[in-house]
Amino acid sequence: MTSIEKQKIADFLDLAQDFYTSGYKGEKREYHFEDDAPAAQSGTGNIDTGGVGSAITTDKTESLEKIAAEIRACYNCSLGKTRTNAAPGEGVLQPLVLVIGEGPGADEDAQGRPFVGRAGQLLDKMLASINLSRNTNCFIANVVKCRPPNNRDPYPEETASCAHFLERQITLLKPKFILIAGKIAMQTLLKTTDAIGKRRGKITELTVGGAAYPLLITYHPAALLRNEELKRPAWEDLKLLRSKLDEIKGGN
Repeated sequence: MTSIEKQKIADFLDLAQDFYTSGYKGEKREYHFEDDAPAAQSGTGNIDTGGVGSAITTDKTESLEKIAAEIRACYNCSLGKTRTNAAPGEGVLQPLVLVIGEGPGADEDAQGRPFVGRAGQLLDKMLASINLSRNTNCFIANVVKCRPPNNRDPYPEETASCAHFLERQITLLKPKFILIAGKIAMQTLLKTTDAIGKRRGKITELTVGGAAYPLLITYHPAALLRNEELKRPAWEDLKLLRSKLDEIKGGN
């Protein structure tokens, strides 16, 4: 199937979902479809995930679209039974920055897109302040792809169930930098119980599939909406991220 054919199908399904859920046509979703690849040659191998989660398998037909389809069809944990829509992630291929948050909220569950509620709108503004955008040079994802009921913290078995999806996304996207937003995402990915104040504002690394990605931790936008005193340190984090990106070729 060609990318054009896939886009037409996606547009139709999105339109049907919009009218079913709200009765109105929603904002056009951004997808990055690819033509189907020829059948892969024999031979696959396991990738060392560097402690992020279980091993994943290389696949010459791997794509963001394939991962998203698997996420939407996944019922491997209890969240699959309570969600309205999974939110696989969205943005550009090979992004300058991969932003990783906790999980979908009510708005994200309704739309099947990450960071589209009040916190998402603030995130977009934060990124725009340092010349970043999910439309041009970022990809937005979460450690869990389905909304935990009542926005509770995801349980360890739920983050573990979703881990291989995020690992595959990181391996495919190959971001120049990873920005972790919030305590839950930080504790999940770094396997720590530290408070976020102890880890934020410092450049470190996350190793996935044998590749090391520079990493910065900051507060979740929802935390900034609850506590304005966190906005200043979050701004310092963003400035540090921008300075590091400027050191990377193509960081404009």
